[in-house]
Amino acid sequence: MITLILPGYSPKNKLWAETVANSLKIEGKIRPVFWDHWTDTSQKFVASEKAILAARHSKGDKINIIAKSIGTLVAAHLVSDIPNQINKIILCGIPLGDMNESDIKLISSIQNKNLLVIQNNMDPHGSYEKVKELFPNFKVIEKEASDHNYPYFEEFNNYLIS
Repeated sequence: MITLILPGYSPKNKLWAETVANSLKIEGKIRPVFWDHWTDTSQKFVASEKAILAARHSKGDKINIIAKSIGTLVAAHLVSDIPNQINKIILCGIPLGDMNESDIKLISSIQNKNLLVIQNNMDPHGSYEKVKELFPNFKVIEKEASDHNYPYFEEFNNYLIS
């Protein structure tokens, strides 16, 4: 089992990915992903391409995903590309306000029964209410916060261990 940690777009999300990786108490490989554009500004961020690279590195293993912000779009591409490899998915901080309709449609198409969504109620990139509308048949946890930070490491562990 591989657990991929797919962070947000900003370089400050590197610390979030590292902290998530260090907080997990699960079996298997834990792989925080660091985006190329953090160190090389000439690199373009294309979510579908990032998903292809992640799938290639999984080598057919089962995958857990913890994704934040734009990482949720990469996760959606992964689920679409290799659905039989996906085990559990945690999406947090889905940035609906920053996405186009096709991106939103792709994210809302995730129908994996092992999906957990966590959204801050006043996240400036996408409110809890809007995210809840996308996933009427899934558990969407509302957190009291007005930022785009997702330090919910205990919830991540509890969900992946259960």
